[in-house]
Amino acid sequence: MYNTSVKNKWPHSIREPAFRVDAPRQTVSLTINSDLFARVKALGINASRVAEEALAMELEKRRRAEIEAEVKADIAAINAYEKEHGSFADHVRKHFGDDLDK
Repeated sequence: MYNTSVKNKWPHSIREPAFRVDAPRQTVSLTINSDLFARVKALGINASRVAEEALAMELEKRRRAEIEAEVKADIAAINAYEKEHGSFADHVRKHFGDDLDK
């Protein structure tokens, strides 16, 4: 059998949440347009919750962009390798012959 465990996990994984949702809340200071805040407060909108959701969405967006950039770079590296050395699949077929499906 082959050892398929991952030795060094990626720092980011699409399957893992971007942040711990169970982490304790922290009081922070944000600078917000005073008229906007007054209107939001008058409507009973929880500004902290909305800000937290907006920050979480932005974090996911940037995290996704970072992963996509890494994938594009990896694909470019594979394509450059294949351009210089040929397709790995073609090398395997050449080495083992066309009987692989039998």
